Amino acid sequence: MWDVICRLLCAISVIFGLASGADAGAWMRDPKAGFLSFSSEIDLDGNSYTGIYSEYGLNARNTLGFELGYTNVGETSMMIWLQRRLGSGEGPNQWTYSTGFGAFLREGQLFPTGQIGINWGRGFEHVLGGGWMSVEARLKIAGKQEQVVYLQGKTLTEAEFLTPEITTKIDATLGLRPTDSLMFINQLRLEDRSDVDFSARLASSLVYDFGAPAKLELGLIAPISGAGEVAVKIGTWIEF
Repeated sequence: MWDVICRLLCAISVIFGLASGADAGAWMRDPKAGFLSFSSEIDLDGNSYTGIYSEYGLNARNTLGFELGYTNVGETSMMIWLQRRLGSGEGPNQWTYSTGFGAFLREGQLFPTGQIGINWGRGFEHVLGGGWMSVEARLKIAGKQEQVVYLQGKTLTEAEFLTPEITTKIDATLGLRPTDSLMFINQLRLEDRSDVDFSARLASSLVYDFGAPAKLELGLIAPISGAGEVAVKIGTWIEF
């Protein structure tokens, strides 16, 4: 059944993705402009992640970011980073790089984390409306930790919601905005972790703008390869 769902999601991604673009992460926030989102993911095993994510435009070349997350399998994490524009920002191709530092708390122990990343993005117009695309590569390193002890009755899918010592991620995003109030966002998530095998997932979301500062996001995350279960995502965005 889930193989059928996964194929359907891939088809949807092609339909909307080829006519579209992607993750707006390569675009800087305007000076003194902010973005805030609340989201939660829960998979079929009942494992979940809830996060608060924010960005603030310091100036034309720098954006400050912050993320606070909590999992139901015993971890609270925090990361703050600075994203900087590469080049003048003129032209269709946008490039940024970022560096961040943070920590996570697990079973009463605090572990430091750090990350570096580079992001490319490009927007364009097409017959169905506006679109964008981006690719982000990110390396995250955490402090040395003991092997995770899984709770009774849980499976290895718990590891998806816990921080490993080393994580390499590439997210390729395609987005389509057929109207001012509606967006289709499709993301291929490739992840290589030090604690589990390589994985690939397809995340497809529908974002609706109510005409107020807040937007509602509903999505489905389906595994293509590697361990993991189908997850549902719900969130809200606020721009100010």
